[in-house]
Amino acid sequence: QVQLVESGGGLVQAGGSLRLSCAASGRAFSTYAMAWFRQAPGKEREFVAATKWSGTMTYYADSVKGRFTISRDNAKKMVYLQMNSLKPEDTAVYYCAVMTYYSGSYYYEANYDYWGQGTQVTVSS
Repeated sequence: QVQLVESGGGLVQAGGSLRLSCAASGRAFSTYAMAWFRQAPGKEREFVAATKWSGTMTYYADSVKGRFTISRDNAKKMVYLQMNSLKPEDTAVYYCAVMTYYSGSYYYEANYDYWGQGTQVTVSS
């Protein structure tokens, strides 16, 4: 069983910052990439950011480029999302996900194998 546990969500004013963390645990599993997605009320889940587990490649949705930074700690099998200059439209439940083997585009949730339960981020105006 693979478990992903997100933390760090909360309520913040517009312009503020939050740092999300995601810890992976459980049986040994391969990790090709980890990512963050989000789902706002009444909307579909959307890609936010991804990082390959080796090397330095990262990928971001246009809506968060320049404001959010994804990073990882391979030894601890953790991934982080530093969110700065938050906007009310960033309000959503944020999920982390693992792609165990290369399955295609990092932007599509169907290519990820394991998901966390999510952490709520609320940005007030």
